[in-house]
Amino acid sequence: MLNVRPVFPVFAFIFPVLAAVFLSCATVKPLPDPGVETGVSRSLANYRKANISEVQYLMELDIPAEKVQKIGGLAEISFQLKATKYPLQLDFKEDQSRIKKLSVNSVSVGINLQKEHLLVDQQYLKVGRNVVNIEFWAGDGALNRNADYLYTLFVPDRARTVFPCFDQPDLKAVYTLTLKVPEDWKAIANAKLKDSMVVNARKTYRFQPSDTISTYLFSFSAGKFEEITGQMDHLKANFLYRETDTAKLNHSLNEIFKIHGNSLKFMENWTGIAYPFQKFDFVSIPDFQFGGMEHVGAIQYKESSLFLDGGATKDQLNSRVNLIAHETAHMWFGDLVTMDWFTDVWMKEVFANFMADKSTEGLTGKADFDLKFLVDHFPAAYGVDRSIGANPIRQDLGNLKDAGTLYGNIIYHKAPIMMRQLERLMGKEKFQQGVSEYLKKFANGNASWPDLIAILDKYAAEDLQKWNKVWVNDSGRPVIDYQLEKKDGKITSFKVQQKPEYGNRNGRNNNAINNNVGNESAEKGKIWPQLFELSLYYPDGVKELTVNLNAKEVEVKEAIGMDLPLFLQFNSSGQGYGVWPVDPAMYAAQDQFSVFAEMKAPLNRASAYISLYENMLNGRSIKPAVLLDLLMSRLVSEKDELNLKLITGYIGVIFWEFSSTEERLAIQEKLERTLWNAMVNEPLANHKKLLFKAYQDVFLSKTAADRLLQIWKNQQAPQGLILSEDDYTALTFALALRMNDNADLLQSQLDRIKNVDRRKRFEFIKPAVSSELSDRNAFFKRLELKANREKEANVGVALYYLHHPLRQSTSIAYLPKSLEMLAEIQTTGDIFFPQSWLQSTFSYYQTEQAVQVVTDFLNANPDYNPKLKAKILQATDYLYRASRLKKNMSMEE
Repeated sequence: MLNVRPVFPVFAFIFPVLAAVFLSCATVKPLPDPGVETGVSRSLANYRKANISEVQYLMELDIPAEKVQKIGGLAEISFQLKATKYPLQLDFKEDQSRIKKLSVNSVSVGINLQKEHLLVDQQYLKVGRNVVNIEFWAGDGALNRNADYLYTLFVPDRARTVFPCFDQPDLKAVYTLTLKVPEDWKAIANAKLKDSMVVNARKTYRFQPSDTISTYLFSFSAGKFEEITGQMDHLKANFLYRETDTAKLNHSLNEIFKIHGNSLKFMENWTGIAYPFQKFDFVSIPDFQFGGMEHVGAIQYKESSLFLDGGATKDQLNSRVNLIAHETAHMWFGDLVTMDWFTDVWMKEVFANFMADKSTEGLTGKADFDLKFLVDHFPAAYGVDRSIGANPIRQDLGNLKDAGTLYGNIIYHKAPIMMRQLERLMGKEKFQQGVSEYLKKFANGNASWPDLIAILDKYAAEDLQKWNKVWVNDSGRPVIDYQLEKKDGKITSFKVQQKPEYGNRNGRNNNAINNNVGNESAEKGKIWPQLFELSLYYPDGVKELTVNLNAKEVEVKEAIGMDLPLFLQFNSSGQGYGVWPVDPAMYAAQDQFSVFAEMKAPLNRASAYISLYENMLNGRSIKPAVLLDLLMSRLVSEKDELNLKLITGYIGVIFWEFSSTEERLAIQEKLERTLWNAMVNEPLANHKKLLFKAYQDVFLSKTAADRLLQIWKNQQAPQGLILSEDDYTALTFALALRMNDNADLLQSQLDRIKNVDRRKRFEFIKPAVSSELSDRNAFFKRLELKANREKEANVGVALYYLHHPLRQSTSIAYLPKSLEMLAEIQTTGDIFFPQSWLQSTFSYYQTEQAVQVVTDFLNANPDYNPKLKAKILQATDYLYRASRLKKNMSMEE
């Protein structure tokens, strides 16, 4: 920025001609030297975007059968260059020895790799078209190599770990790929296959030029896969997979193509834009790090999420539909229109989740859609937003090397809630018109959230810029309260208030962790404008009012003059966001059954369960023991599967996280008996499975252990219950945690598993569950090496068992090192791994000793990466809440 604006008017008045020349020069002044910085800085990205265009990659990779052998690569990178003032920087996060030869515009040049950038001196460059040729050994950082297959995963900035490139989302390019692989391997990539040939037991796949895509969307998968072609509405797709379970294959293959077809049809109809790319193929990956990844023409899925058998629960089936719809929606949101910088990575994720939800509404009906939306998104969003480490939906990002820290439940779950409130504020038709204009305007290009909000603002009656500030640019949620005045059995006044759950989040410190306080005055006037429903229950029916909570306090005028209800329910429709007050009648022991019996709609009950749980966590209204007893009373009466999953999950968390050892022992017998009897008497298979899994999660008695051991030995589930191989594996681990010597049990289950990928998964997790402390110590020690953390999904599962409450007397010793390793894990792992590492480690700790470990680490590292610190505070929220609730109850006693 030029520092001349204060004196410019005088200068212009005296020298108008020179001023005009000066202004003209200022507008075309080249960007400053971005310098050479580790990672991909925003300044480098801006410089390259201003100077580089029409990028094309011609790439050939020679992939040997043996994983230990290097992959040879040839790359030709061509592009248009506007200026040659500074050296060209290609991103390559590898050792210089991996670059074998380099030529620029047919001139051989020396190799100069600095701070993860391959530098090309400007003397070799020219204005106009340039061609860089590179012979290299591919880096292994994002190739995900296995014994007989591999797949690339380059999001957010990991293409540069494999080959030199311009690794930023707003330099889209065309890729022409050739793969040389073992003869019996299959392969897919972003583009259609041009041809293939076999020579000397090696197969060469040559693909056509791809569509124009960002580096993080460039992808290929190759290996020993089965292949099937299926119809998806008007498109055909090739599908590669490794699953061998015939029951899962028979139950899943046709359904997978059908769901894709439904999702494609919905997206084309809603956006008014036909599927925008040359093909639509996908591949399922064993132990994939994510649920899926939206690579153009080559979507990747976690295999276990796609292949389900006859025993799959409604939640599993819903999750598969949502996953496929999510990745399909990305073809428009993220792939066709891509964020210009990862500050707005949330945009592609919010629309993928939001549109996935909308695509199912027509299939399930509004009631089921509303319930599923509530259960899917609100608990997950609250899980982060209630913590003092909560982050806004939109976060600043100075360098792509830190882009992985942006991901989490705020962008995947709070953002869809925000988007639904925005749609409700604007009206569905206006919202759809605005989004369609956005997609068409920026098709095949890049855009930012301000670009979208500016378009939507044209269609909205409300001030979206003001609305945007609290919902998108800030973190947290409101705490809602109310005042009701009455006279002669009538409501005379009804006012609803909101305030921030915390004060100034940026000013919070470790004392705020323990005391749940902040600088209240800093956010005194902050409000979350939103619409919510308030239900008043009467003996002869329910009266539902819609409230516009657009101020710190609003009066519900419609309620004035109404009869006093039996009880009130805030947020009965489940669309409002915050900590909602609960009527004491909802949890008073004598009224539990009658209150919930009055809530005929599953949606109302789900909202009540969530509100009760959130109030318990905040130490408001209801204590853990009371809520646990209430939820236990609902196990038989609750007939909706999604609600049953919700309350069994809450039961497990309260039992392990918010009950002391003594309280667990006191409630154990009643809880086990209630769960088992509910399961035996439940007629529906899916409900039975949820109750069985809850029983398996919390059992402690010898009677329960013997009962489950017999089920495992005989491979005979209780009548009406269907258990898969994965279910028996989970049962094995649950039993192993409670045994003094579990070696034979673990080995026997391993011997039962025939699928090679599932055997490897079990073998990896097995030492983390071992009854031998030396095995567990050795397992954790091995995790210090990156090579032993490659299967990140398996690491997360293993850590859950390693840190299970029944093992915490020894596993607490791993906590300091686990925190110490976090920074390196963020650097070397994929985007969700830091979060998974922390949550799997800390989720069920509740002791003061664990609190002290975390507090000591944060105090010892005052300048710690703030985004990673936030992840720690998010993952340890339950730990601090459990400690605080325990202290509060001790004081009350």
